[in-house]
Amino acid sequence: MLRTFVACSLMLGASLASADVLLLDGIVQSLQTVSSRPMRGMSMDSVEASFGAPAMRHTAVGDPPIARWDYPGFIVYFEHRLVLHAVAAR
Repeated sequence: MLRTFVACSLMLGASLASADVLLLDGIVQSLQTVSSRPMRGMSMDSVEASFGAPAMRHTAVGDPPIARWDYPGFIVYFEHRLVLHAVAAR
């Protein structure tokens, strides 16, 4: 019984350790791409000056107005004329 418990504990511990590594690898990779996207609070003019014209501009909808600009590697969401979020494109 003790031998079975120890074996199960070791297997569980090994699977949890590998899951942690996968999660950390994904976080590091995401952080590397964040610096290549617009920062929250940047103006539309600053984004265009820094990253060029977007591939597509979607008109603002809702209240407050939310606009979207599509770039090859990321998408930028604006509230009024300021960056709300910039996310990696799939």
